[in-house]
Amino acid sequence: MDAYERVHANLGKLGLSVIEKTTDNYLEKAHDRSFMDILDHLLSEEMKIKVSKKTENMLNWSGFPFRKTMDEFDFSFQPSIDRSVIDDLMTMRFLYSTENVVFLGPPGVGKTHLSLALGIAAIMNDIPAYYIPSVKLVQIMKRDYDLKRLEYRIKAYSRFRIMIVDEIGYLPLTREESNLFFQFVSSRYEKKSTIYTSNKSFSEWGEILGDQVMPSAVLDRILHHCTVIIIRKESYRLKDRRKTGIVEPKKVI
Repeated sequence: MDAYERVHANLGKLGLSVIEKTTDNYLEKAHDRSFMDILDHLLSEEMKIKVSKKTENMLNWSGFPFRKTMDEFDFSFQPSIDRSVIDDLMTMRFLYSTENVVFLGPPGVGKTHLSLALGIAAIMNDIPAYYIPSVKLVQIMKRDYDLKRLEYRIKAYSRFRIMIVDEIGYLPLTREESNLFFQFVSSRYEKKSTIYTSNKSFSEWGEILGDQVMPSAVLDRILHHCTVIIIRKESYRLKDRRKTGIVEPKKVI
């Protein structure tokens, strides 16, 4: 085996498939380049592909119901949102300070879009993120509690530096579910960041958690280090319906 064959064989064994496939073609065009320039280019191309694959894998495992970026969000339609606050969140500084984010507002105003956009930005910065609706979260924790493996579940969630818990208030929780939700919140308090969305004001969380004491304990931990964004405009879905000329049917009395 000559040097040429040995180099290609070793590149394959090392898993450097991009370099192995592009070396010959690039060397034909790199006559005036130094050895370090050639090596730098080939390694950079290999890294681009590996980072791209890793990012795609992280997105696939994130549980995101759809992928939305911040560039796709129509801030002109939601003037109640302070864009500078969103821009600051996009720096990911809140993650390094283990702070939370809460989006409050009626259905359809973009709370989930904004949350997922922050989650995607985190993944693009090589930070694991995970999305889960609040109802599913407590259902899974209830199942694992019954199977006596709640500690395992909490540890599994703790691997994610950022979690998105969506739609708090969509359904009221039982006392047991509220207690499990409290354990989730406590497990991440001052350790990992969480994004929460809700269509209920904080004063209504007593109805959600089915208790007058539990909301205070939960909110105390969520809001201690937190950015709260309240969206007061109408639903995007209603906006899109008006654009198509479709109006709500009149009620028949």
